[in-house]
Amino acid sequence: MKKTLVFWFTGLSGSGKSTIVRRVVALLSKRGKKIRVYDGDIVRRKASRHLSFSPRDIHENNKIIARLCLNDIKKHKYDYIFAAVISPFLKSRNQVKRMIGNSLYLIYCKSSINKVISRDPKGLYKKALSGEISNFIGIDKRVPYQAPRMADLVLDTGSKSVSVCAKRFINFVNSKEQ
Repeated sequence: MKKTLVFWFTGLSGSGKSTIVRRVVALLSKRGKKIRVYDGDIVRRKASRHLSFSPRDIHENNKIIARLCLNDIKKHKYDYIFAAVISPFLKSRNQVKRMIGNSLYLIYCKSSINKVISRDPKGLYKKALSGEISNFIGIDKRVPYQAPRMADLVLDTGSKSVSVCAKRFINFVNSKEQ
């Protein structure tokens, strides 16, 4: 029975999590790999609509995504599961690790707050800084982004291109398959 590997991408909004996941899915799919993707934004719109962005609800949303991953692991249909989730709290990420176990690898998309604010692809930082959005991760002091202390892989998305980060991630995946 094949072991499904779970790669949990964490980082600030706009740090490149979903972009890198899309790139590596395209590359790995060409190799015949079966992949399931959980994008935090999409899960929020579908399975977690009832949750706010309070710290408590963010923690609950992370548990929901971890449970989705666990359900897919039990099906033995996928080689890889990618979860692209801001996942700002160390406590939540530790709980996800306990739930999923050693099939989980934490991938930190590292980018400074200034860099993601300058990118701001969705215009969310502008709204958060002007007070239109509350509980915005990394801006609102009630919802800080706690960078991982011990990620399995750090991708410097603040200074490296998507291609460079994707290649680095693919090399990491290859090392876990051996």
